[in-house]
Amino acid sequence: MPQAFGRHVKRLEGQLGTRIFDRTSRRVTLTAEGAVFVARARQILALADELAEAAREQPSANGSVLRVGVLGFGLADHWSPVRDLLAVEYPGLTLEHVEMDWDSQYDAVHSGAVDVAVAHDIGHEDGLCFDQMFETARVAVVPARSAYADAERLTPADLDGAQWVRPVGRRPGLADWAGPSAAQGRGSVAVRTPAAVPAAVATSGQLGIHGEPARRFFARPDVRFIPLAGPPAVVSVVSREADRRPAVLAFRRAARAVADRNFPGT
Repeated sequence: MPQAFGRHVKRLEGQLGTRIFDRTSRRVTLTAEGAVFVARARQILALADELAEAAREQPSANGSVLRVGVLGFGLADHWSPVRDLLAVEYPGLTLEHVEMDWDSQYDAVHSGAVDVAVAHDIGHEDGLCFDQMFETARVAVVPARSAYADAERLTPADLDGAQWVRPVGRRPGLADWAGPSAAQGRGSVAVRTPAAVPAAVATSGQLGIHGEPARRFFARPDVRFIPLAGPPAVVSVVSREADRRPAVLAFRRAARAVADRNFPGT
């Protein structure tokens, strides 16, 4: 037994007035009193963990932090009314922004890396709860000097044979939404986040795909956003099904209220 540990044990035994270990030159074993002490100590430590978790879950006069994972433009124009509702229902709650990508957006919620996520809804998943916020039409992101820049509307057939910036993500729902841009063409530029698409288009000269709010939130002079036929992008607030923490429930209620147009200014 290391000397430092042995000194701590002797000090503890002196405080308790009983031996915790039987020690020989070959081994160390718990005494009957030691076994009772260890079992009780484990109960106390478990209770301390429960109290700490309960404290983290309860609203605090000093404020609480909710980690919100955000993909791309997130709630788009709805951020302000959601924050306003939260300020009324949960005063002192601070929203901490955590940037996500297509590949890990659901994993971040599963693992607890974020408390809630404003995600591109590319298919539901066991263990997660999805509160749909809104749908938005697809747009093609094209170089400003391309032959497509002046089009009023495009279809995948119009863009047949074009080289695309490719969104990266494992879940099949992403490919279903992305259509031709999901195909792995030779030389396709891979992007992990919607925010990266316009810059990748401007840099490579390839085409990209996005949701319609991108024309406002990711505008730049060297690309154009042209309506593109195909399935809309769905934005949902995602949380763990079993997560009943007040801050998480408050965020979900605020998001649902805004989505239902029950809050002025939306």
